[in-house]
Amino acid sequence: MKIGITCHPTYGGSGAVATELGLELAARGHDIHFITHAQPFRLDGFRERVYYHEVEMDPYPLFEHPPYSLALAVALHEVAEDAGLDLVHAHYAIPHATSAWIAREMFNGRRGPRLVTTLHGTDITLVGDHPSFKSITRFSILQSDGLTAVSEFLRDRTEENFGVDADSIRVIPNFIDTERYRRGRDPCHRATLAPGGEKIVMHISNFRPVKRIPDVVETFARIRKEVPARLVMVGDGPERPHAQRRVEELGLAPDVLFLGKHASVDELLACSDLFLLPSESESFGLAALEAMACGVPVIAARVGGLPEVVEDGRSGFLFPVGDTDAMGEAGAALLADEARWVEASDAARARAVEHFSADRIVPIYESFYRSVVEGNGVRPRPSYADGAGG
Repeated sequence: MKIGITCHPTYGGSGAVATELGLELAARGHDIHFITHAQPFRLDGFRERVYYHEVEMDPYPLFEHPPYSLALAVALHEVAEDAGLDLVHAHYAIPHATSAWIAREMFNGRRGPRLVTTLHGTDITLVGDHPSFKSITRFSILQSDGLTAVSEFLRDRTEENFGVDADSIRVIPNFIDTERYRRGRDPCHRATLAPGGEKIVMHISNFRPVKRIPDVVETFARIRKEVPARLVMVGDGPERPHAQRRVEELGLAPDVLFLGKHASVDELLACSDLFLLPSESESFGLAALEAMACGVPVIAARVGGLPEVVEDGRSGFLFPVGDTDAMGEAGAALLADEARWVEASDAARARAVEHFSADRIVPIYESFYRSVVEGNGVRPRPSYADGAGG
């Protein structure tokens, strides 16, 4: 198949998954065309059957904010025409599914590519649910030829928030390359991150308020009272200054590293001992899955799609949002008990390999694509059971 993919190309789970999906599909013999405003951050080096098309945005005095969604629609239409795309896969409803629908309409009666939309999270729970975007988000979802969500939680929220029949949403979870994300990677940075042999506790995110970054620090402070450990904070965002200030207030500065954005998180996770994700909301929890594939147990909040990823009591522990005392206590107990840690580490790795490996998930996407292209898939349809989304 000839497949176009549009996504947010910068750091973030949806862009990472979209890019990895494209690369995996290309390795399976499909022609993949990425159409975005910047090269996806995980699209590195030459890959056979992979093409990148930059959406051109020329400044124009009339527009304070250039209309990217329209420029993207034009680029999608041009690539679909020139490359003969069978399907466009839009990751994130806004603006990508909307732009893809416009591009398809530009075929003006001729058959254009089919449209698959994958819902990743805040396009449903935050951005798309805002009154300014709700109607266009719902419209774009219902104009898709196939609709997927990364978790059962997100599927149900889509039905609840937008009145889209849950039976017409295919749940296809996020996935990872379990050969890339594994323990024992070389080079190992353990000696640099924990020169005194301390346990390594890690957090990776975009440091937005929803990630509850201060809770990461408070949880680590509780762990540090019981176990010699260092906290490695990977990423950047608006909550970083608050976290750094709290680290100073608690006297933890010698044991906390703020690394900023880092593309090769697999190298860091490979030598980590515990992963913290106390988020207020997670539609899936890709960072948790990446940690688990590296044999890193996860301490997280029991929210959103995380219970579908982390087996509470086996591959990690889940607690109510904000319960940093319980999170810290569980983390300290796990790090202090080597046999228990090994058991949790093995369970985390097994969970990732058995349920979320690329070898398992990508063929599901291929099958779904074929059903949509052949017209045998279930199109998104409205649900009128509770009058939602009206």
